[in-house]
Amino acid sequence: MIDFDPGTAAAPAGDSRRTSQRNGGDLVVETLEALGAKTVFGIPGQHALGLFDAMGRGNLHFVSSRVENNSAFAADGYSRATGEVGVLFLSTGPGALTSLAGLQEAYATGVPMVVVASQIPLEGLGARRKGMLHQLDDQKASAANVTKSQRLIQHASGIPSAIQDAWTEAISSPQGPVWLEIPQNVLLDPIMVPPVEDALAEAADNPPRVELVREAVKWLSTAERPAIIAGGGTRRGRAEKSLLSIAEKLRAPVICTPGGNGAFPWTHELSLQSWIEDRHMTDILEDADVLIVIGSSLGEVTSNYFTFAPRGRIIQIDAEPRVLESNSPGLGIRADAGQALAALDEALAAPVDTTRSWRGTTPEDLVKDSLAKVKARLESQDLGKELKFMSDIREAVPADMQTFWDMTISAYWGWSCWDARQGQFHSAQGAGGLGYGFPAAIGGAVGLETLGKPGRVLAVSGDGSSMYSISELATAKQHNIPVTWLIVDDGGYGILREYMVGAFGKATATELARPDFVKLAEAFGVPATRVAPEDVGDALKAGFAADGPNVVVVETLLKMFGPTHLDD
Repeated sequence: MIDFDPGTAAAPAGDSRRTSQRNGGDLVVETLEALGAKTVFGIPGQHALGLFDAMGRGNLHFVSSRVENNSAFAADGYSRATGEVGVLFLSTGPGALTSLAGLQEAYATGVPMVVVASQIPLEGLGARRKGMLHQLDDQKASAANVTKSQRLIQHASGIPSAIQDAWTEAISSPQGPVWLEIPQNVLLDPIMVPPVEDALAEAADNPPRVELVREAVKWLSTAERPAIIAGGGTRRGRAEKSLLSIAEKLRAPVICTPGGNGAFPWTHELSLQSWIEDRHMTDILEDADVLIVIGSSLGEVTSNYFTFAPRGRIIQIDAEPRVLESNSPGLGIRADAGQALAALDEALAAPVDTTRSWRGTTPEDLVKDSLAKVKARLESQDLGKELKFMSDIREAVPADMQTFWDMTISAYWGWSCWDARQGQFHSAQGAGGLGYGFPAAIGGAVGLETLGKPGRVLAVSGDGSSMYSISELATAKQHNIPVTWLIVDDGGYGILREYMVGAFGKATATELARPDFVKLAEAFGVPATRVAPEDVGDALKAGFAADGPNVVVVETLLKMFGPTHLDD
């Protein structure tokens, strides 16, 4: 169980600590509570003191990270694990700027968040007063690249409506983080605005255009070799049920991108799983005469590093209009994936075509043969240690456990080989920044507890990426958060080492001095153990059975699989 101690928990309604004097900060807390928020991540700051003071009169649980970037990752993980909006409180200037890399991941991946940042006093905005602490020329502009929109609230009476609007925008597809700024005096000054009693935020409707669905059905009704790419938008739009129905009606092979991992049953006879970086799979997708792409831009990874050259027609469904046809021409359908696939499924109410074949073979046999080719390729590359390592982790992790992966070689393997089963696979492939895994797992575990579904989660990092978030061991210990953190220590930035050796014959600046991770974790009061690669499964099982946070360190050098080449 997560321990929300008195130092971080809010006073219940009606508690004697409540005061009669309310301020702008109270309006923030009251509105968030009315919208259904239960947990907030962040770090206090000078200009945000009114906000944190008000939280002491409300009912929001506050989880204090040690670095703002990790607070953003934690709010992101909370949202992904629960499907709810993540809420982040930031201080002005350095605090706000430090969060941006975490917000870039949320923005790139479509994670709904409401970010409340403090600002210098209203009268100092734009004045460039000499010596004003934390002042930026335009703080909102700094957030413009990593959030859907930015708002400055200049009067306390505007706080409830602005937060309500931000929440609505965050959950409307394409989902993402929304930025609000409130000056210090607006948060602190006494107010005449009555307590917020209710707030309503409903996602804007984003259905597909009827004529586009009709055209897509026309293409699919005559297709001989349909195939489907399920991207992250499939999961965000909760479109899994419709995807399964459409795939079975069309008898279309389905492959999931790293973001879409888990959107389609791993062991289904039409599942190409997530081997999106394998040339055997690229060949199938290129040979499709109609390819449905859901919630993916066909970007770098999904296109097998832009080697993908489709010969058939593409139906691309995405809520973000800038994504449509950005990498390949096709029939672009701007819509929420869930609504679009539901409409397409309803329109495809024809019986399954039991005679369909793919150049003389059944789609099911094509899938089986292709997966066998992938297996044979991997077995030919001396990757026995890597295959067993990933298999041992998968065997140890309960089927319904959520996992959070940093940008590390283990995660790159996970993108392709991880069967999410009844759990969820979360990684930082949206923006690709380091340090995501552990703080996001903290947020995920907190979110599950908040929803009344307490459960342990797994974080996976490398030694390089773990140093970005090592301070959050203090957060995990303070709140007794049930996270098991697997650190795969290969002595440097392993994937960059591979890239450089492959490109230049040697690696430069990839090797790292690092701490004794076991002793460091223990210094935070977090139990830790170091094991050999072959013992990782047993160590994880022991960690999963424990209380609170714990760390498992494995010192090993893992290799990445090599893709087949265009002329293979």
